[in-house]
Amino acid sequence: MRILGFGLAGLALIAALVWAVFFKWPSALTGTSVESAVLISDVRLVSMVPGAAEVEPRRDVLVLDGVIAAITDHGALEGDPRLEGALRVDAAGQTLLPGLIDAHVHVWDVPELAAYLTHGVTTVRNLSGLEVHLRWADKIERGALLGPTLLTTGPILNSPGPNAQSNHVLVMTGDEARAAVRRQHEQGFEHLKVYSNLSEDAYRGVLDEARALGMTVSGHTPEGVREPGIPLERDFLIPFVSVLDDGFLTIEHTESIVWHGLRDRLNAERMQSLVDEMAAAGVVVTPTLIAHDNLVRVAESDGAYLQRDGVEAMNPLYVKVDAGVYEFWSGQDPAFREEARRQFYRQATGQMHEAGVTLIAGTDAGIFTNLPGRSLTRELELLVLSGLTPYEALQAATVTPAGVFGLEDRGMIAPGLRADLILVSSDPLSDISSVEYPTAVMANGVWLDQGDLQRLDAVSRQGSLPRSVLNALPILLGAQ
Repeated sequence: MRILGFGLAGLALIAALVWAVFFKWPSALTGTSVESAVLISDVRLVSMVPGAAEVEPRRDVLVLDGVIAAITDHGALEGDPRLEGALRVDAAGQTLLPGLIDAHVHVWDVPELAAYLTHGVTTVRNLSGLEVHLRWADKIERGALLGPTLLTTGPILNSPGPNAQSNHVLVMTGDEARAAVRRQHEQGFEHLKVYSNLSEDAYRGVLDEARALGMTVSGHTPEGVREPGIPLERDFLIPFVSVLDDGFLTIEHTESIVWHGLRDRLNAERMQSLVDEMAAAGVVVTPTLIAHDNLVRVAESDGAYLQRDGVEAMNPLYVKVDAGVYEFWSGQDPAFREEARRQFYRQATGQMHEAGVTLIAGTDAGIFTNLPGRSLTRELELLVLSGLTPYEALQAATVTPAGVFGLEDRGMIAPGLRADLILVSSDPLSDISSVEYPTAVMANGVWLDQGDLQRLDAVSRQGSLPRSVLNALPILLGAQ
């Protein structure tokens, strides 16, 4: 019995060591404390409040227990008893913005969450979820895990076909689709993601069950079965325009809209007709221009772009799985077709904006070489190149997605709202790129100064292959 006891104790010790080395989260993401009072003084305030001035100089912002308590002229709060013991931050004219929202990401492991905070992203929407994402989201909100607010769909719903992937739940019939939706609802998911191969029967089953259960639907617009001749010789079985009134929370990717809505024909006049129908239907689009733009950047550089600073934040399991895609795009010639696509996607996004289609900023971060956190700045740059002003691009990453997602407590800086904030040293209204490296971030009541952000940047590069495999086991085992 004593030998057995020692054996079990030894196994427990080995298991604990294995957990500590391979699976435990970096300590910098746990044990964070909420500041009871923070005074951020002398800021250039970009509140994003509709109707407010784009910039309000020399303002002070008081935060109590993670909630904005007051916004005043600089110095007006001196003597206020609420300042006793407060953390005082002299911004010295730096710009204070609402925390950024990335509306389309793929999170595989906890260190990636640090990358988002490092670059001012305080809310993300994960569009390929597992139950582990629900647990992480709960821990973040309770303060047990430091990270951006994590919204998530369930696992992607698709049908067999050319775009089916190993992390998709494949359904063909309406009954199968309804059962898959119920299963995700029982697991605790409130949001669904659909994909392009969905058969019409399965798609209608998803919509019916989602409406019955009060779940939202986002994703690629389903095309139906890809029969011979589609799309070059004949239209998709599910026409793009027929989906516009189906109640999507968001439609993802300008390039997917061009593929489905225009049958991949880069025709500006036809795009304008499509855009007018989208505007009339009131759809919301996440353009994710960076997703294709990064493919072109890799091709232009013969793969060198894959080795730029920051790629260490890409998940190591995903990098291994996607090695063939990296090799393919490193060898592509972007000079003709792909460059034309890049320009057309920007033009099409500008057409949507001009027509009044609601745009929200998302990046597809976490796949290919779309870096967690940093990619949102690249997307904002591309939105500006598409014709949005810097202020309009920032709206697409703050107040607009907050409204789309029903997050009434954020997206703006106003009394009573959650103090998800970023402080940047330059003026993002003249140079949108300045949001990439904040000097400070506040998320879920935690104030992160420059030293904290540097530590988080280091954490973001500590992805674990064994831990990522453990996270992905439901995918690998088909238990979704």
